[in-house]
Amino acid sequence: MSRDHVGHKEIAQFATDRVNLPKAKADEFRAQARRLREKLEGYLNEHPDFTLKKMLLSGSLAKGTALRSLNDIDVACYVSGADAPKDVDELLTYIAERLRKAFPNFTPDQVQPQTYSVTVTFKGTGLDVDIVPILYSGDPQWYGDLVSQEDGSFLKTSIPLHLDFASKRKKAQETHFAQVVRLVKFWARRLKNDDPNFRFKSFMIEMILAKLCDDGLDLSDYPEALQHFFTYVAKSNMRERIVFSDYYTPSSVGSLTDTVQIIDPVNADNNVARLYTPSNADAIVEAALDAGDAIDAALAAPTKQLTVAYWQKVFGSTFQV
Repeated sequence: MSRDHVGHKEIAQFATDRVNLPKAKADEFRAQARRLREKLEGYLNEHPDFTLKKMLLSGSLAKGTALRSLNDIDVACYVSGADAPKDVDELLTYIAERLRKAFPNFTPDQVQPQTYSVTVTFKGTGLDVDIVPILYSGDPQWYGDLVSQEDGSFLKTSIPLHLDFASKRKKAQETHFAQVVRLVKFWARRLKNDDPNFRFKSFMIEMILAKLCDDGLDLSDYPEALQHFFTYVAKSNMRERIVFSDYYTPSSVGSLTDTVQIIDPVNADNNVARLYTPSNADAIVEAALDAGDAIDAALAAPTKQLTVAYWQKVFGSTFQV
């Protein structure tokens, strides 16, 4: 492989310049989420009509895999108590009403129930915080019923265990696991921007890379790590079951007919890719083949101009060296 023009160093620099959420911005977003949590917790302590057990930053910002383009963050809100509604719409309205009372200076449009969450908009930064309620019944591992973003059903999950799962992979390959996740997410986001029908959610990307990490792939060389990712997607045809053993035995996952099978690492009954059709899977495989071919060509290109042009097939025109 030729690295004369673009190698690990250049990809890492591109990530710093164009892909990653800057640390100062991440700190600002975390602080804003913390202020929201503290304000709501303070209100609820004074008005104990239901019990807030825990509010946790979740999603890409919590896991350190957020992209520079991030403009909304997720906060899981564990609630319990006899007064907490079990109906999704009622639950979201219930949360929104208490948020409005906790923030009396907010205008009505700054606290809005969505289909499966409640969005709080901070006008100063333009940041949206999505409050995702989880009905909690005292489980010591913080399992509770989350409102699914896909269909509104209640889904068993544990946010602390999800964060722990990501943390283990990050510790196994410090810096590199999260960075390669961000690079692949950047690639997928560009494809989604070009084709609204292209689907490849970030959590699936994280799970594929977690599998490769667990299988011993060294992610410290970014061109090679990216090539391994795209090769795995192409060879597996997105039809290979991915399952982890951190919190349950893989054999506990039953027989499934879903085209794509990527099992939630904290819930053996949840295939996070169950809604992906054969055409969705084929589109991902085709895109991975194209990206892999472009990287092969880039690593063999005789000139810098040609090398950059091939990498732009992966990352778009913003890729420059």
